[in-house]
Amino acid sequence: MKKFIDYINTKVLIKVTSLKSASVLTRVIAGILTSKFIAVFIGAEGLSLIGNLRNFVGATQTVAILGFYNGVVKYIAEFKDNAVKLSKTISTVFYLGFISTMVVAFLCYYYADTINEAIFPDYSSYGYVIKIFAIVLPFYSLNMFAFSIMNGFSKYKILIVFNIIGQILGVSITLLLIYQNKLDGALISVAIAESLIFLITLVGIINRRSLVPIIKINEVSFSYFKKLSSYSLMALFSAVVMPLVAIVIRSYIMEVEGHKFAGFWEAMSRISKYYLMFVTSTMALYILPRFSEIDSVKEFRKEVFSFYKTVIPKLVLGLIAIYFLKSYIVALIFTKDFQPVEDLFLWQLLGDFVKVLSLVIAFQFLAKKMFWHYIITEAFLVIMTYFTSIYFINIYGVNGAVIGHFVSYLMYFLVILLILRSSLFGVIQEEN
Repeated sequence: MKKFIDYINTKVLIKVTSLKSASVLTRVIAGILTSKFIAVFIGAEGLSLIGNLRNFVGATQTVAILGFYNGVVKYIAEFKDNAVKLSKTISTVFYLGFISTMVVAFLCYYYADTINEAIFPDYSSYGYVIKIFAIVLPFYSLNMFAFSIMNGFSKYKILIVFNIIGQILGVSITLLLIYQNKLDGALISVAIAESLIFLITLVGIINRRSLVPIIKINEVSFSYFKKLSSYSLMALFSAVVMPLVAIVIRSYIMEVEGHKFAGFWEAMSRISKYYLMFVTSTMALYILPRFSEIDSVKEFRKEVFSFYKTVIPKLVLGLIAIYFLKSYIVALIFTKDFQPVEDLFLWQLLGDFVKVLSLVIAFQFLAKKMFWHYIITEAFLVIMTYFTSIYFINIYGVNGAVIGHFVSYLMYFLVILLILRSSLFGVIQEEN
């Protein structure tokens, strides 16, 4: 674990962790403020609809950019000193992403009322929100294109600063819209929030004007598209399928228990996202690049168990503290009307604990581009999340959704352990 500490101290903390922590903290504070305004001005019923729209927006945005982001960052970083390969990479991503975004935007605008019926059960007047989302979607894609370039060129500090400024701008507009227009304002803010950040990243694009001449349509290369395709498919699968399952589960709760209880489940999901953000951001900073460097089973096993030994006890203490402070947390983030959310904490926390255990070793699939392992395990998780949630909702009501969360991640963890059993528990051959 010394290598982990040295890495954090010499590379991560000094270069980006302080800013990254500020970015995560800004995002959490923005989320808490938004949740508070929703609780005060709209209530649990509206929160359930907002949750469905957020899932739809997130999934659609990933489809619009073809899930390119991580692959683009990798190849720009790899080709940044090779003008020809850099031009082919950036041109391919820009033009294919542009075509994909315009097609998705057109379909969202044209089928806005149909989408409204799918994500807003019992409500038929929010088709205009989908149309607004379709109009601003190209700006989101341009924003992610700019972010991927800056990330690929290792402009971490300016990237994080843009994120912080964007979060502040986004939450300011969101709170204003909620205050003035209640549910309509909240839905509009979800539709436009991510696209607004483009106003900030325009500065970064202007500072990178030298890249514009290398974006040429005749440099679009399908061989480069093929290079990006594995990253694209993995990103599309996880970022699209799971949010759609969340919409189905939330809509089912609306049907069985009512919109208010669906709002309570969404409230619990938001709280979970806030505290897990600190854990997952740290994991992404260290685990993924570290696993990419490792080329021996012995080192992989050492890193996994060292991480468990060092981080997991702290995580357990944190989750226990959250459980005993749950009433204060709910009151802080929401209102007294959300008191039933407290009943959802136990199973959600247990599920999140197993989720972190799973993600630590599941990063190996991404680090080593184990495409089919990633797809199969993610598909298993999605299927189990759907079926266990529906099954337990029928028995325990909204509590069944968090029980399903725990059971599905427990089974997911066991499957990953089964797949990587030789790496984690097998006999290691001594090197000569």
